Amino acid sequence: MVTLAALVIPLLALWLWWPVRLMPRRARLMAAVATAALGCTPALLLVLLREGTVEYRTLAYLQVPGGWVLALLLMLAVFIVLRDGLWALAAVARREDWKQRLHAPLLTAGALALAGLLSAWGVTNALRPPEVHERTLRLPGLPAGLEGLRVAVLADIHASPINDARYVQTIVDRTLGARPDLIVLPGDMVDGDVDSGRANIAPLAQLKARHGVWAAPGNHEYYSGYDAWMAEFRRLGLNLLENRMQLIDVQGARLALSGIGDPAYGRLSRQNTDPSVPEGVPPDIDTVARQAKEAGAQYHLLLAHQPKTARDNAAHGVGLQLSGHTHGGLILGMDQWLVAPANDGFVRGEYEVGAMKLFVSAGAGLWAGFAVRLGVPASIDLLVLRGA
Repeated sequence: MVTLAALVIPLLALWLWWPVRLMPRRARLMAAVATAALGCTPALLLVLLREGTVEYRTLAYLQVPGGWVLALLLMLAVFIVLRDGLWALAAVARREDWKQRLHAPLLTAGALALAGLLSAWGVTNALRPPEVHERTLRLPGLPAGLEGLRVAVLADIHASPINDARYVQTIVDRTLGARPDLIVLPGDMVDGDVDSGRANIAPLAQLKARHGVWAAPGNHEYYSGYDAWMAEFRRLGLNLLENRMQLIDVQGARLALSGIGDPAYGRLSRQNTDPSVPEGVPPDIDTVARQAKEAGAQYHLLLAHQPKTARDNAAHGVGLQLSGHTHGGLILGMDQWLVAPANDGFVRGEYEVGAMKLFVSAGAGLWAGFAVRLGVPASIDLLVLRGA
């Protein structure tokens, strides 16, 4: 996927920039400056954040309009590709009138206005707290004791100055109102460090369920001080599953509930006091699968933040994997063309992976870096387990 992007993006950039060569020199210079500014600003902000010059709160508020600009540019790129494709067809058909209409200033202005409005609508949708969406999962081999078990999935909350305590409180209230038997958080609960985010995540302490509240790490926990966040989650009463399995008795059925670390370990982890040892844990499906087998579990439910780990996990006897990470693809169209290839084809909803069922949540929150949703709303997923 990275190789493909490295080949396609420069070609697309060359295509989009090709008409600029016909512009006056002053206009070309302004276009170059604007492009450089848009390209360098995110990297500059990240450097300033790492150096402590800019607080995460400031960065979070800057990211939201930045996401609007990025969505606007993506939509305009799609428009240009479609327009130029139609122009090529018109050239083949020798229809000069079509060619002129396709490059009419009114059409370009209309596309710009429509892209701006759609992007703004997408930001508004992304900032809206999620509703509860209940669905039934049909699972082969489900023990009788697990029939009808209600599992609330709170993926990708991304508590931050944008998804603040009020936002998280709404998620908590709506989740408790759905009366789940089990609550799971498969990663990316937070953005930013503990000092800046402690108050935003505090409402999670109110989560209660008959069979507990359980969490596994996502990649964003590794970016922001993994060890400090795990200590904070424990203080809030969350049961952490870091390459660990917990056997739960559910009406006589032995359920293995486990969680694994995230592939972000190592390469993207913040370093601890020993520079040679990253914070956090790598994903270790071998360990939790062995623990489930030794405990005599009848069914294995796994929390794994990134769905692209599903094929390996399915080979270890997992019955149901719950994941997030993709945010459901965020925008219809982008979900299948961009997000799916980066996640082994898994974007949102149910998938059969061998004998295992995979469920990928669209996420209960938003990452401030791309706060846009079009056709893919945030969701508190309430899964009702049923035998197949």
